[in-house]
Amino acid sequence: MIENQVLQAIRERRSIRRFKPEQITDEELETVLKAGTWAPTGMGTQAPFIVAVQDEELRHRLEAINAEIMGVTSNPYYDAPTMVLVFAPKDNYNHERDGSLVLGNMMLAAHSIGLASCWINRVDKMFERDDCQRLLKEWGLPEGLVGIGSLALGYASSHPKNIKERKPDYYRVIK
Repeated sequence: MIENQVLQAIRERRSIRRFKPEQITDEELETVLKAGTWAPTGMGTQAPFIVAVQDEELRHRLEAINAEIMGVTSNPYYDAPTMVLVFAPKDNYNHERDGSLVLGNMMLAAHSIGLASCWINRVDKMFERDDCQRLLKEWGLPEGLVGIGSLALGYASSHPKNIKERKPDYYRVIK
């Protein structure tokens, strides 16, 4: 099998659910966000939008909304110091695919520079709410966006000890 740094990062990246409280650097954040912009998009539209939230008050507000939708009182973002939200135009046929690729790129980039991340769902439901729709306007984003997903992002305070083996029949080769 071919080996290189990218393939190694793909194999080693894990979803992390325990974060240190200290904030990541601006350079680290920019590196992760720019990696998201290099994700492939259908027809090369570059239609998704990425929003990083580090403001503590706003982060806590969004965490509480996500928790309410999930039906829990715990923090769905695992106390990560940075939250990254991805949106895409609902009328774009590839909005879910494109936004998912953006999130995947950012997760791999984060891992490659020593950051931890975890994909967090329910952003679609969060940004159906009027208060969250007002945030999109405040952030200068166009109308008609839908939330695709988000990341909890920061420094890991612990790592998974057990790594699941890949199932043996995961793929097929038809020649």
